[in-house]
Amino acid sequence: MKNHQQGFTLIESLLVLAIFLILSSITVFSVKPQANRMEDETFISQLKADLFFAQQYAISHQHEVYVAFSENEYNYYIYERNDLPRLVERYYSNNIHVYPGTLSLYFRFLPDGNISKFGSFTIVTKDKQYRVTFLIGKGRFYVTEE
Repeated sequence: MKNHQQGFTLIESLLVLAIFLILSSITVFSVKPQANRMEDETFISQLKADLFFAQQYAISHQHEVYVAFSENEYNYYIYERNDLPRLVERYYSNNIHVYPGTLSLYFRFLPDGNISKFGSFTIVTKDKQYRVTFLIGKGRFYVTEE
């Protein structure tokens, strides 16, 4: 009885390996832009939540609440007074840059929830640019992608 074992040839194996490498490299290149997009969305979402918190804290405690961005240190913080601990301190990626516009990077929410000054500032990420705009009156704000 003859034993006929047949396997794959070297060319067949190399062809399958080449197809696998091409498919896996396409996947790797498509994941990086998704990571940048998620980083942007996470930062914007967290910033909006923190600004709402600062506004609500000012209203509920009837105190001014300060918001300050440190451009070079890639962080922002929210505090009630200098002698008290900070309410929020957030660090963000060095791929994200915050620039003053008509509103400086230091502002405050008044005890009634209004903002001390109205205007906007700009957030620049690797792929996109956002504008955070505070409206006159009730301290409302919104974020738009430019």
